[in-house]
Amino acid sequence: MRVLVIHGPNLNLLGERQPEVYGRQTLAELNDFIATSARDLGVDVACVQFNSEGAIIDAIHGARSAYDAIVINPGAYSHYSYAIADAIASIGLPVVEAHLSNIAGREEHRRTSVTAAACAGSVSGFGARSYVLALRAVAQIQEK
Repeated sequence: MRVLVIHGPNLNLLGERQPEVYGRQTLAELNDFIATSARDLGVDVACVQFNSEGAIIDAIHGARSAYDAIVINPGAYSHYSYAIADAIASIGLPVVEAHLSNIAGREEHRRTSVTAAACAGSVSGFGARSYVLALRAVAQIQEK
């Protein structure tokens, strides 16, 4: 099984940006953790990061022919990008949304994810483990 992990805007600044919220782990360290966890699950994973909405949409569209599922952290786009939600809904692949922080416990404008509604499910609040839980979920969805 091949899974594309898409990190959204500002996640390239992990380890520097608000470490009290997102932790001190860098994006490279997070990707290593995801890759190791994916191997343990028997999943082949590729991780990408984009700051622009269009690049995220292009990656979602491109995943149709190369991947079996997507794990996505749309970052702030989660809260208002109907374009990303439409892309997710259009591709016919299982998609699970993952967030490092618990978005339901954050500022009011971060509590609703419009992209999650297009996904099979979402995981938030478990730091890097949110991605592993999302990988487990897409693996189980594919087994059905």
